[in-house]
Parts: sequence; C-alpha cells; structure tokens
Amino acid sequence: MNYYKFTPLPKTLIWGTEIWQISGVPGSETVCEGQSINELVAQQKALLVGEANYQRFGNEFPLLIKFIETQTNLSIQVHPDDETARRQGWDKGKTEMWYILDSTPEGGIYIGLRQQLTPEEYAQMVEQKTICNALARYNVSEGDCFYIPAGRIHSILSGCCLVEIQQTSDVTYRIYDYDRLDKDGNPRQLHTKQAAESIDFTVYPDYRTHYTPKKNEGVPLVECPHFNTAVYDLTEPMTIDYSELDSFVVLIGLKGEGTLTIDGEETTLHAGESILIPATATEVSIDGTIKFLETYVPS
Repeated sequence: MNYYKFTPLPKTLIWGTEIWQISGVPGSETVCEGQSINELVAQQKALLVGEANYQRFGNEFPLLIKFIETQTNLSIQVHPDDETARRQGWDKGKTEMWYILDSTPEGGIYIGLRQQLTPEEYAQMVEQKTICNALARYNVSEGDCFYIPAGRIHSILSGCCLVEIQQTSDVTYRIYDYDRLDKDGNPRQLHTKQAAESIDFTVYPDYRTHYTPKKNEGVPLVECPHFNTAVYDLTEPMTIDYSELDSFVVLIGLKGEGTLTIDGEETTLHAGESILIPATATEVSIDGTIKFLETYVPS
C-alpha cells in the first residue's frame, strides 16, 4: 500500500479528551485494516519506516500523534529525557510539540520557567502550591507553535484544542494537580522525586516557536532529533518529492480537504484526519484547499 489510515483511539481524561491518531504505545496501538501499527512495522520493517529508523527503533513506531481538547487545566508536568528515563526504569523519555488549532479567550498554556529557581526553591514552591507563579504563561490562538523538549515544565490550560506530536512514550510526571481527586475520590498521584530529577532549570526569554506563515510552500516549525515538522497551507496544487527521504511521513489535516496522489494511488485528507505514508513513497501530489502538518523522523 502507498498509504495507511488508522482508526483513531479516543481517550476521555479528567481534564478533557485526547484522540490518538497514530500510536505505537503498547496497549494503545492504533489499527489499520485489522493490523496494529507495530505489527505493520514488524512486517514491513524499513520499507515502512525507513532504514535508519528501523535500525534505531526496531518494531515500535517512533511517533505518537494526538488531537487534544481541554475542558479544564492539565496538571503541571514534566517529561524526562531518554537518559534520565532509562535511569528511572523507562525505555525512553518524551520530547513533544504543540500546534494550536483553537482556543477560547481564556485559554492558554504554561511552558518553561520565567524566573531562575534552584532545586531547593522549586521544591519549596511545589510544597507551597505556588509553582505556577514561576512558570511562563502564554495566551494562544490558531497557528501558534511550541516546542517542548524533555525537561521543560508545561501544562495546557482549559479551552484549548491542539495537535501534539511526540516520541512514542507515555511517561509523564505530575508536579502539581490543583488538588484534584480521581474517580475514586483520592488525590491524584504526584511524582515529585522523579520530576525533580527530570527538570531543566534553564530560563529562556521566549518559549514560542516563531515562524512566518506562507501559502503554497512548506514552512519548517520544529527540527529536532525526534521529529521534523512543517506546516503547509495550500490553495493550489503542489507535489512534494520524498525520493531522498529515508523515513515515513505523517500528514495531519488541520483545515479544509485535499486529494492526495501517492505514487499514483489516490486518497483524500480531511481536517482532523492523519495519514501515514511509507518510506518507499517517492512523491505526493496534493490538490485542494487544505492546511496540514507534515512530520517525520530525520535520519
């Protein structure tokens, strides 16, 4: 096949909903025509994900693609990097990015520290439940983009809808959770020690990913060892050459719809839908008025 569309996996959480579009997380793998994505990787190997990716990740698909919508605030949280995660007993850590689809006027995010903290000051603010005072807060709107490397404290606040692209990992350490109770009436678990071991205390002047939107060409958003992501906003036909790329490509529909011709095989891409294009694909032609994200793992 020249493309794969997976059945989305919805998840209802205490703060809102996630739609896992493409997932190789064990126990939460998305399925296409009766086969899970990791089964497809094991069957097709480098033909699906690329030679370098198969050598690096084996039979586990390396990216997790989600649509997220928040009714209340997520916990204040952090993810470890790969090295820290392995020391803590996990296979890998988690680096991710957000692309904002929509937000209420009150919506926003916390990302990164806005003031220098020592580990001792951090622990004191967590104990006093004032850690949000030390975090940078952003109001957000459609098209805003944020890169969240492992170690950067973050949270999505209520009223946001966004796309999340991340490493295939479900390791999350809660720092503060607004004293919420779980479905059994118990306080939700915090991961104070593991979080403290994972935080990057570097303060940056700005955590927003800045780019200039353009029509009818790919605009790079994030380039990191775990994924490269660009945004396309098309009003006229376009052909993308993937003949030199040693990776699968995922296209994530944001607005509108388009007809895709992938090495001669035709399909469609709509807003809210994702499609996996195997590493063997050489070119994709797109016709329609459509905005989408393109993401892959660089060699």
